[in-house]
Amino acid sequence: MKLSNKGIALIKEFEGLRLKAYRDTAGMCTIGYGSTRYHDDKPVRPGDTLTSELQATSLFSVTLTQYENAVNKGAKVALTQNQFDALVSITYNVGMGIMQTSTLIKKLNAEDLTGAADQFLVWNKITDPGTGKKVVSETLTARRKKEREYFLTHE
Repeated sequence: MKLSNKGIALIKEFEGLRLKAYRDTAGMCTIGYGSTRYHDDKPVRPGDTLTSELQATSLFSVTLTQYENAVNKGAKVALTQNQFDALVSITYNVGMGIMQTSTLIKKLNAEDLTGAADQFLVWNKITDPGTGKKVVSETLTARRKKEREYFLTHE
């Protein structure tokens, strides 16, 4: 499956557009629509800039494929487009490991869709760069609620 236009808009809404590299709430150097690496796998560094929204969209499109592939590989059950889009969104945000060993993917593959949906809400913490401890992020809590709702919406 591929991310739909609605799924692309969902991720872009969550990530926002920044043409200058910045540190996100977890301290990761990020640019464009939440990209932490370039198409050649080089990491985003402080001081990096993109020249336009078009360049940010291009970077997003190139890096998105790996997250789509992770969901396609991890999900062993048929997905609706909304389920796929929500799974790509969370994978894009937390990393591809979620599609390998998480309770979310285990519940999904056991066809426990409500249990899988509820697992979105668990992924609302960041590692505080100052203390190294996991703390609840209001931004992630809101994002996970919206992803969960999207996952459960049948279209």
